[in-house]
Amino acid sequence: MQLKYVDTKEEIIAINRKSKHIEPHLHDALEIVCVTSGSLELGVGQELYHMEKGDIGFVFPDVIHHYQVLTPGVNKATHLIASPFTIAKFADIMQSMAPEYPIIKAEKVEPEVYRVINAILETEQSDITVAQAYLQIVLARCIGKLNLVEKSSVGSNDLIYQTVSYISANFKKKFSLEEMAKDLGVSKYVLSRLFSKTFHRNFNQYLNDARLNYACHRLENTSDSITNICLDSGFESQRTFNRVFKERYKISPSDYRSTCVKEMLS
Repeated sequence: MQLKYVDTKEEIIAINRKSKHIEPHLHDALEIVCVTSGSLELGVGQELYHMEKGDIGFVFPDVIHHYQVLTPGVNKATHLIASPFTIAKFADIMQSMAPEYPIIKAEKVEPEVYRVINAILETEQSDITVAQAYLQIVLARCIGKLNLVEKSSVGSNDLIYQTVSYISANFKKKFSLEEMAKDLGVSKYVLSRLFSKTFHRNFNQYLNDARLNYACHRLENTSDSITNICLDSGFESQRTFNRVFKERYKISPSDYRSTCVKEMLS
């Protein structure tokens, strides 16, 4: 199931792809990442965790996380993203708890888990109930190997968390730094310094990054038109979208989509 993307309450996304740097973000879905080649750095909260081939990482809903690739060569990973509606009895646990250490090392992963993850990748997109059943097996085999603690001790309620959460919830809308600062109850100067010192980019750059990450997600995994993706991502026009996209990725959105399809098939 090549990263299915549909706006339903029963969404399961699955893909094996080349690992890449992804900015700090959060969402209300469970994310499972299994390194299939090379290595990957998983950042959760303020910690960075190194992952090797066969390691599996778990990011519970509403926890800030990011990815970095620090080693050369072929680095790939399978990503499973599941909405709260697809994780059944585990959903309640994940609302209040999170892994103290989010990685299960390869030597502790049961072989069945890898087989089931591969089965999810091969499941037809229409068979959401089958994919959901497989996901339950993965969780049943793995959750017990994680030491769960109160989510508040893993995440954060500080301004960094509020900023990432606000952008994640509102990037599809049009809003200014001043409006965001007012909603968060801080001055725009405090917020501007946070973007500069913590995220090493200004407000507009960070907001565009969030929009571009979402757009790439759609380009990679749907056949939606580029115009619809552009507008759904929060850009005012396709001209602006194309310009910002090429500035970051050095290719057009259509070429990016073609390249991703080739990589999936290789």
